[in-house]
Amino acid sequence: MIILPQIPHLPGRTPRPDPAVFATLRGDPEAAFRAGIEAFERGYFWEAHECWEGVWASCPPASRSRHLMQGLIQLANAGLKRRMGKDRAAARILMLADAALARAGDETMGMARASLVHMRHRAGLEIAL
Repeated sequence: MIILPQIPHLPGRTPRPDPAVFATLRGDPEAAFRAGIEAFERGYFWEAHECWEGVWASCPPASRSRHLMQGLIQLANAGLKRRMGKDRAAARILMLADAALARAGDETMGMARASLVHMRHRAGLEIAL
């Protein structure tokens, strides 16, 4: 569980969250992974990326788990870009996410494949604020 700010961070538009929110996740990739999923599902795309960055860094280079994390981070970034009204950037990033998730193959780190499909769909449909 992660305690998220009242509103999702939008760079250049809202205050950056307190770094202490993410400090408790450092050194615990499993908790950071789950916190990122929770943040993403609640529409906190920037925060999800922050949670997942350390998980990605802890994965072995060129591993399926690292590709999965890269894809998830890119989904969060695409959702954020869509929310910011940057549809072309979001579309480009979604293609990168698709490629990374394809390289991950059957690696899901315990997530149901349907969850990944849902997250991809959500990132692509996020509405600009």
